[in-house]
Amino acid sequence: MLNPATAKAVIDHALFLGADFAELFVEHHQSSSVELISGDIDKVNSGIDFGIGVRLFFGHKVLYGYTNSTDEEELKRVTSLLAAKDKRDQIAQAGTLNLSRYTDRHQCQLPLSQGASLDAKIAFLRDTDQAARSEDEKISQFIGRILQREQQVEIFNSTGLHIGDTRHYTRVAATAIAQDGNEQSTGFEAPGALTGWEFNTRLNARELGHQVARQAMVKLTAEHCPSGEMPVIIGNGFGGVIFHEACGHLLETTSVAKKASVFHDKMGEMIANPVVSAVDDGTMSHEWGSINIDDEGMETQRTQLIKDGKLTSFMVDQMGGLKTGYAPTGSGRRESYKYAPTSRMRNTFIEPGDSSLDAMIGSVERGIYAKKMGGGSVQPGTGEFNFAVQEAYLVENGKITKPLKSATLISTGPKVLKEISMVGQDFALAAGMCGSVSGSVPTTVGQPALKVDNILVGGGN
Repeated sequence: MLNPATAKAVIDHALFLGADFAELFVEHHQSSSVELISGDIDKVNSGIDFGIGVRLFFGHKVLYGYTNSTDEEELKRVTSLLAAKDKRDQIAQAGTLNLSRYTDRHQCQLPLSQGASLDAKIAFLRDTDQAARSEDEKISQFIGRILQREQQVEIFNSTGLHIGDTRHYTRVAATAIAQDGNEQSTGFEAPGALTGWEFNTRLNARELGHQVARQAMVKLTAEHCPSGEMPVIIGNGFGGVIFHEACGHLLETTSVAKKASVFHDKMGEMIANPVVSAVDDGTMSHEWGSINIDDEGMETQRTQLIKDGKLTSFMVDQMGGLKTGYAPTGSGRRESYKYAPTSRMRNTFIEPGDSSLDAMIGSVERGIYAKKMGGGSVQPGTGEFNFAVQEAYLVENGKITKPLKSATLISTGPKVLKEISMVGQDFALAAGMCGSVSGSVPTTVGQPALKVDNILVGGGN
């Protein structure tokens, strides 16, 4: 996408102006989406974006700018504007740019650039819509959306690195709305993968429609959740959003380097119950949060964050490594060429344990089974969180008795880690988007079901 000779000239220019490190991030991004509402196709959108990000290091200072031009003089102009903020002339040259190669773990069969069928996507959405509406006459609305993206990146830097990657993303979102008089409730699922439109072979349109409709119907007649401190079983898959938001961000050098994380000085210490082990893994085949290389050009890896309750690693980007002394973990990520990279999560999850879901529920005299988590808010630095439960049930005398609505879980990430006493075997992952200082990036959350011995539950009662 960018002539290597041009890249070398721009990087040499940056070093001549005094930069300790220089990088060019080149991106070509293509997207296509189709949306169905009320049984009809409402929107069909597509677009292409291209740009080049220029990043310079002056000590621990990061300077960043971008342009949509590949012209050498324009790139040098952007570089000069950045360097002018901390200019110190020196004579230096980048190493020879050598194209790096690696094994692609995520081969794509039906990429967007080869014209994946719009008709097939529309047919999938119509099938999902019909299945949702057939679940019950109280399903008043269905909204379906399919997004497919293709992101080509090329990275050059002053260490001599030249590397590129093409990432194929496909995600399906389905929402069912149930209504009975003035009462209304929703069901939602949004599976995604690092793959082309062949992702549809892993999904069953009718099962997806039934699933979101069933969620909506369960909540429609549910009773209000009781309030107070009690044991809670958090379901598998998207239940991992609590660890991601309330703990995962605290393990990124984005916060650790600033000592804004409560875990910044806890390396090697017990920060969780010994039954808890957690991982951030970018290598998992075709998972939504996976990458071959991060957005700094480093090959991705599996990073053991917590092992048997002990903090064993942080997620480290290049600048985070310089500031903290920890080795980079292939975790430097960004939304696009418009953002400088920072340490970010990939596929982040609590590993399976040896308890069964039945055993967990059987151990609770009175509490909540949070089968499906929803969204929430988190306080950066402390991990204080407030998360809604999308699908919840009351547990009494070791048995699930009735569905609940308006359930909210309130605590802090560090506290919850120590309150987990049982970890299940039913491991699952779920796709999501994560926002931070380097924009919004695809990430996967996950866990088996787990038991939290004591957590504050907010409810309608």
